[in-house]
Amino acid sequence: MWNMTKVSPIPKGYHTITPNIVVKNGEQAIEFYKKAFGAKEGGRFYMPDGKAIAHAELKIGNSRFTLADEMPEMKVFSPQSVGGPSSSLWLYVKNADKFYDQAVKAGATATMPVMDAFWGDRMGQLVDPFGHVWSVATRKKNLTKKQMEKAGAEFFASQQQKQ
Repeated sequence: MWNMTKVSPIPKGYHTITPNIVVKNGEQAIEFYKKAFGAKEGGRFYMPDGKAIAHAELKIGNSRFTLADEMPEMKVFSPQSVGGPSSSLWLYVKNADKFYDQAVKAGATATMPVMDAFWGDRMGQLVDPFGHVWSVATRKKNLTKKQMEKAGAEFFASQQQKQ
């Protein structure tokens, strides 16, 4: 018999948008995310072959994401198979420097060192061993729109002068 209680259209603990990432080796990816980002696993289930992960749930801080192995027969590929990612993930943490270093030690590739960004974040960027881009940030200053526009204009002007 079905549970007849009211069903929420968004499952408990989820947000309106939940990233689902595709990787070449789901089991290795889950272990990496646990080690590098402190992810907690909420469960996983496999395809009928018992090898490919059809769906795994992970949580970092207060946000969830899901993961699946690539499935070429369904035209679902990882960044490693298509030559790069088509998106990136933005991760807010208490200490971007510490988190960034932890991820690099776990096997992520540093692509942008942690720096103070013009919009008020301290942030850096990494690529995980499965080809996904992660921006790791800590909010340091709350800027008004006007302050951010001014800081952005100054930043981009300084970048053009360097060229």
